[in-house]
Amino acid sequence: MPLHFWGLTEAERIAGDVERNAAREARTIEADAETVVEEAKSSETVGYAVGLLGWAIAGTVFVAVKYVQDEMPPWTMAWARAFLTALILTPFFIGHFRDLGHFLRQHWAHALIIGAIGLGVTQGTMFSALHQTTAINAVIVFALSPILTMVLARLFLAEAMSAIQWLGVLVAFAGVVTVTVQGDLERLAGLQIGFGELLALVAALLFAIYTVALKHARFKLDRIQLLSVMLFGGALGAAPFALWEFSQGAHENLARNGYLALVYMAVIGGAGLYTLFNWSVEILGAGRAGALVYTNPIFVAIFAWLVLGEQLEWYHYVGAAIIAVGVVLILRGRPTPKPPTA
Repeated sequence: MPLHFWGLTEAERIAGDVERNAAREARTIEADAETVVEEAKSSETVGYAVGLLGWAIAGTVFVAVKYVQDEMPPWTMAWARAFLTALILTPFFIGHFRDLGHFLRQHWAHALIIGAIGLGVTQGTMFSALHQTTAINAVIVFALSPILTMVLARLFLAEAMSAIQWLGVLVAFAGVVTVTVQGDLERLAGLQIGFGELLALVAALLFAIYTVALKHARFKLDRIQLLSVMLFGGALGAAPFALWEFSQGAHENLARNGYLALVYMAVIGGAGLYTLFNWSVEILGAGRAGALVYTNPIFVAIFAWLVLGEQLEWYHYVGAAIIAVGVVLILRGRPTPKPPTA
């Protein structure tokens, strides 16, 4: 074998080939990494778009309830929406009856009770609030629910909260109070809180209880199937109140708009909304997807202005700004996780 090839030794030629192959592989790896990054960014964009669309639809739900308040009683709407949405989602059970049966044998009562609280009583209370106050007021007060969830998780699940986060909770609560008393300190001093805003606050607390209970339960079932089971629980939870409305003749004015709103809320504002939210959670994770809830008041304000003619007052801006400061403090003040001990 010759020692030279085109003026290079065999060893030099082999070294050159190895170097070129290594450079080629490095470029391939770099290109693959760039592709993965671009795909991740594209996926996140889809996640945020889907999440925002979901919360925009949630905004239309509040406005729809307010729009047909003269036709559709609040608890009847909550019951029918939960029941119809559950029926729409039942096809997701196909092929999973064994898992569903095993789950129900162990957790049927627990799941139905949690569903009754979160997807029945909470919804009925919030819809009742919309019958007593403006959609903008109700949704701004209800935006306190994630903060209440954090407090309850600290108290009952021992989840850590920093001093900055506690400050953020107090600041956000001050913003809610500003909207609740409509910026009037005399109303605050005399405890003249609007009944609708008070109901929205109760709904926010109930939803926080539902969230913490659901987290504590740690149900192991497909997310959509679990949602369907709990929606049936929600229908059961709202049913006694809906029957009471029926006994009081609250359905006398029920007409076309009420039925159309119900269909919309079950199909688009129910099954569609929950599907979009679950999709955003799968892409972004629960934390980032859940944080998009704070865009809901913006969508409600827009739709309430377009459809209901509701106007934003100065205390809405001030209250929303104060709540935003509280949210920033909460998000920025996350406690640093402790290193594991040996």
